Amino acid sequence: MTGNGFGEIFRTTTFGESHGPAIGCVIEGVPARIPLETEEIQAALNRRRPGQSALTTQRQESDKVQILSGIFNGQTTGTPIGLLILNEDQHSSDYAPIADKFRPGHADLPYFLKYGNRDYRGGGRASARETAMRVAAGVLARKVLGHFIQTPFEITAGLIQVGKEKITSWDSSQINKNALFCPDPAALPRFENEIKKARENKDSVGAVIEIRALGFPAGLGEPVYDRLDADLAKALMSINAVKGVEIGDGFAAASLTGRQNADELFADPTAENGIGFGSNHAGGILGGLSTGQPIIARIAVKPTPSVAAELQTVTTDRKKTTISTTGRHDPCVGIRAVPVAEAMTACVLADHLLRFRAQYA
Repeated sequence: MTGNGFGEIFRTTTFGESHGPAIGCVIEGVPARIPLETEEIQAALNRRRPGQSALTTQRQESDKVQILSGIFNGQTTGTPIGLLILNEDQHSSDYAPIADKFRPGHADLPYFLKYGNRDYRGGGRASARETAMRVAAGVLARKVLGHFIQTPFEITAGLIQVGKEKITSWDSSQINKNALFCPDPAALPRFENEIKKARENKDSVGAVIEIRALGFPAGLGEPVYDRLDADLAKALMSINAVKGVEIGDGFAAASLTGRQNADELFADPTAENGIGFGSNHAGGILGGLSTGQPIIARIAVKPTPSVAAELQTVTTDRKKTTISTTGRHDPCVGIRAVPVAEAMTACVLADHLLRFRAQYA
């Protein structure tokens, strides 16, 4: 299996399975002499880890990270940074009844058809457990960004839709004050109700996450194949259960006219480059390059396919059967995808900032 890493200069490679002994990653491209403490990585991992709310999976993992290499005396050394998390609370026996059954909506079937076998214990390599290492990498990415960007910047993601319920306002200060990472306190009870109803019906529910990156300079990204929005879309699309990505107005732009969609320009002495924008339909990216405006992206997260309701499926020897997935699963996987989306955005921006400096600094 290839394709276990992403990034060009700031590059992360992950390894491990959901029910294996451990998961880990190797992060390359981090400059030397950047201060880093284990606690900084742990704080980010604690936002994503399971078992923190009745509305997420009850798998109890401390996600205690070990730094294996690349850090000495509280600073990066410039060498590859190795991180490891031991798995602690696998209930592999929960999956024994479905060892020979394909779970609808999961990667079981294509994995089996491609490799001739599969790890039925939580999906193995296809499990969202792997995303813990992405969150860890995101901490390093933010440290790199902070090392080179001298002005304040922000990368924030929030849950803006659960099922058919949507937010009506955005307040970034509210995101870390609730278990759903919701930026709208008024929407929180409606979101919670949607998730609870799904669980009571032995079902799950989907979600939409919005990511906002503010304070980044113009010119990040490369035209044509290495566009900033293309790399960002790929990074976000690689997150488990994500089925759609849009930048700026996204699909809504198709219903606008050219005049409506154009972000008009005007002279603004207070702006970094002396130029201001009348709007931000482009989501801060034009021609694959950042414009200096807020970078805005949204991802659609499908409902968790592991549901207790009975579904039709087939066995590994192609016999018709039914399946009901027991065990501990997220009724809305979009909740814990929020810090992952932030981390992937940070990794892409750090990579492109280093690439920019390599060519133009």
